[in-house]
Amino acid sequence: LAALALLLTLGSAQALNIQPYSPAALQAAQQAGQPVALHFHADWCPTCRAQEKVFQSLKGDASLPLTLLVVNYDKERELKRALKVRAQSTLIVYRGSQETRRSGGETEAAVLRDVLKSAL
Repeated sequence: LAALALLLTLGSAQALNIQPYSPAALQAAQQAGQPVALHFHADWCPTCRAQEKVFQSLKGDASLPLTLLVVNYDKERELKRALKVRAQSTLIVYRGSQETRRSGGETEAAVLRDVLKSAL
């Protein structure tokens, strides 16, 4: 049901939408061919907190009609292994199931915006 709600949100997404990661949410976005990004975030990470501030400032930005799924870096070990994520503060962007860009440790708003736009 949550995946269906996300899919409906994605279908009408007009701006950056930030949601907690779930496998169902990622699968729904990818199967629908929607732009989606994964942000591997750890609460203890100062770089992640800086990125979070940038993403919050971009929330509602009509030029970024995609969903950002926030992944708990400490808990999602299997996902990190599968995607070869070796550091918190990693951002992976997809158009559907195709990876369009990957970034790690970046905190500049303009650069993060460009990374997200790679999915559009």
